[in-house]
Amino acid sequence: MSEAVSKLSLETKIKLKYKEWEVEITCVEDKVKNVVENVLTGIDIASLSGTNTISEIEKLKTEIDLLKSKIDGDSNLQNINQKRNNVSLKELAKNGNTCRSLMEKIFYEKFFESERLLIEVHQELSRIGYNYDKTAVSHSLSDMVREGILTRVGTLRNYRYIQKKPLFEK
Repeated sequence: MSEAVSKLSLETKIKLKYKEWEVEITCVEDKVKNVVENVLTGIDIASLSGTNTISEIEKLKTEIDLLKSKIDGDSNLQNINQKRNNVSLKELAKNGNTCRSLMEKIFYEKFFESERLLIEVHQELSRIGYNYDKTAVSHSLSDMVREGILTRVGTLRNYRYIQKKPLFEK
């Protein structure tokens, strides 16, 4: 009976609140550090996997839509491309001029047919009347590279951007 009493006295109960989680841990005193570390790691992994899963699902949906449009034939892609090419700056003004939307506009105007530095892209946006911070332009360029619209060549702080594939034309 004295062994049972000594085991109970060595057990520790901990209530832990971390991010949106509340956990109650009961363990032997000398294992508290390892158990708490394991619980926190598990919570972090669970939290991260939820957000990554949602963004991965969105990316997959986008890729599926792209593949469907390719399957429907080049005529549909040409129609989409013609509609995008015909977007005027006035139409952009109605919908709001985001840095990204303006960069897509100059993309469809074949601005990226040759390699362009960040400063050249920034100057082109300024030339058409939009003065965005260079970091915003850089982030939009990085997004377009990640999405496979543009390719980035060169070295850090000296990247040049060029369209990845030629525009669909006949």
